[in-house]
Amino acid sequence: MASFSCHKCFAIVPFLLAFPFIACAQNNAPNEGKKLTTIILDPGHGGKDPGAIGSKYKEKNIVLDIALKLGKIINDSIPELKVVYTRDKDTFVPLDERAAAATKNAANLFISIHANSSSNKSVFGAETFLLGQHRSKENLEVAQKENAVITLEDDYTSKYEGFDPSQPESVITFAGMQSDYINKSIDMAVLIQNAFKSHNRADRGVKQAGFLVLRQVPMPSVLIELGFISNKEEEAYMASTEGAMELAAAIFQSIKQFKTTYDDRQAIVKTYKPKPKAPKRNLWPASVNFRIQVAAASKPQQIDTLNFSPLSTQTEDGVTRYMIGICPTLEEAKSIKEELQKKYPDCFIVAFEGKERISLRSAKKKIKK
Repeated sequence: MASFSCHKCFAIVPFLLAFPFIACAQNNAPNEGKKLTTIILDPGHGGKDPGAIGSKYKEKNIVLDIALKLGKIINDSIPELKVVYTRDKDTFVPLDERAAAATKNAANLFISIHANSSSNKSVFGAETFLLGQHRSKENLEVAQKENAVITLEDDYTSKYEGFDPSQPESVITFAGMQSDYINKSIDMAVLIQNAFKSHNRADRGVKQAGFLVLRQVPMPSVLIELGFISNKEEEAYMASTEGAMELAAAIFQSIKQFKTTYDDRQAIVKTYKPKPKAPKRNLWPASVNFRIQVAAASKPQQIDTLNFSPLSTQTEDGVTRYMIGICPTLEEAKSIKEELQKKYPDCFIVAFEGKERISLRSAKKKIKK
């Protein structure tokens, strides 16, 4: 688990579902009796569309990384389940082409992966959406932000039949769509949120809103908002290797459970074994670098890195200095120091060349050469 506290002891948001069109759902849905053979993973945004932008990262990069990690886990663990990506690199893909990929590949499940954003920087947690009519201003705003990507497409007004992402009434027409698949979409959404809760993620529940990317997908489909990139702690969590793998593993858990129910049999699942950890980074490169010293003590200390890495130490005369980060520039070190000061108010920047500590003035001179 990530070390920061906002991902641990959360008050669980009550799960409330009030779908006005559940009565339209048919028990004999089109996929009834078939096996789940193909899944579409749809990393939101890409290319000229960055999605939501945090203090350091962009939504398009975070969700692509998590989608690729998720796809790798599926390929390794359920080889009978084909994975198709709407994009597997940083490219712009129009929303209608994302839906078309699902139809072209005769997929049985569509999962669109996103990161949320809010003007309230303290908001956090994961939520999963279904296609439908919004029931709150907040849900409408989430859908409008995701739908606004079509304005980057050529001739979007005619392509999407006059759909205007800024107008609430454009969303209302979605309410009756996908009635044949709503039950399975609800099942998938609930499994995803339960999996997030099992990984100690804050549960913002299953919701509905008018997402254009889901409108023309003829299969069970959901849109996941993994967390809030506007919250610095969640941004760092989603962008970290540990956080990305944890989120991918949670979604995989829900897919595995969904496939077992969908197939009405136990899915053939291989034991998932994480990749061996990458070789440790060279803590003492020959080039000049800057670090933030957060503590010095004669006895071993437990250091909270606040999700920054790596942690390096040097011991001299019985005193061990604990330093976070290996920054190539002083500006980057200052940025990390600002965050670390919340926990370590007396932390300060030090400079190294190899294992030799040098003055900041000397370091700056060497970099300028």
